Amino acid sequence: MSTKSDVNFSPEDLAAIPQKALLELYTTMLRIRLFEEKIVELYPEQEMKCPVHLCIGQEAIAAGVCRNLKKDDYMVSNHRGHGHGIAKGISMKVLFAEFYGRTTGCSKGKGGSMHIIDTSQGILGTSAIVGGGIPMAVGTGLSSRIKKDKRVSVVFFGDGAFDEGVFYESFNFASLKKLPVVFVCENNFYATNSRQSSRQSSCEIANSARAFGAPGMCVDGNNVVEVYKAADQAVKLARSGGGPSLIEATTYRWKGHVGPDVDYEKGARTEEELIYWMKRCPVKNFEKALREGGIVTGETLDAIPQAIFTELDEALSFAIKSPYPKPEALYEDLYNI
Repeated sequence: MSTKSDVNFSPEDLAAIPQKALLELYTTMLRIRLFEEKIVELYPEQEMKCPVHLCIGQEAIAAGVCRNLKKDDYMVSNHRGHGHGIAKGISMKVLFAEFYGRTTGCSKGKGGSMHIIDTSQGILGTSAIVGGGIPMAVGTGLSSRIKKDKRVSVVFFGDGAFDEGVFYESFNFASLKKLPVVFVCENNFYATNSRQSSRQSSCEIANSARAFGAPGMCVDGNNVVEVYKAADQAVKLARSGGGPSLIEATTYRWKGHVGPDVDYEKGARTEEELIYWMKRCPVKNFEKALREGGIVTGETLDAIPQAIFTELDEALSFAIKSPYPKPEALYEDLYNI
């Protein structure tokens, strides 16, 4: 597992990004973090009946990539998709309502945490099948090329999905047809509890793009500025007709593969490894850089959490007050021949 020991933000990089964008990057990361921490707090009540796959520790990737997207750009995600959805614009209200199985949820209470969708924001759905979202993004990319609508498709997947043949088939086709697709691999070094080094002979995911004549970039996924810059480059290339790119963002999930618990307690990983990565917290380190660099006032930063807490309270109230689906809804929204 090779990674930098510190999250460093150069003054030059920070100065090159508008203050508004820096503040939005921080706010998005904090919204994702507090949203998922609220899930951790409430999940033991067993009112959320669906399993949850949390992205705590990986927030910089969703924020950095989606800040470069337009509202009508397409996004496809995976089972760990809460952060991607929030960064792309889905409402916390419909997410919580979905987790609580209510009709006002994004999938009408039938999909749960792993099936997030909001077509008004370009979020076409998340797939619980490992690697399942990758060909979906290639499909939307092909549609955009045929329609010439200048939309970019982004797909998020993990290092476990990189093991699947569908990645290579999809990336090859996207490169062959110069499709406007950005492939983002969130490499947290584990597929469930299986280490990357135990599954891949060469742990250099980004370099695989060269075999298809496309650019690949490996960035520090805990550094939102690095992610933002890489995504900016990849999105611009895709939108201009230059074809796909592969971004490998190295990161680490703090919680277990599924659920609100930490899995070092079960022997899946070491506590020392978790502590190391918690010190590389993408949210706290970026906040520190903004404060110490005098880029955003402390008063402005201090006001952000309370606004998010208010948003969370409203979202939870909305979800809990919403009705459950009626029994006959089981037969609705089905494809019948």
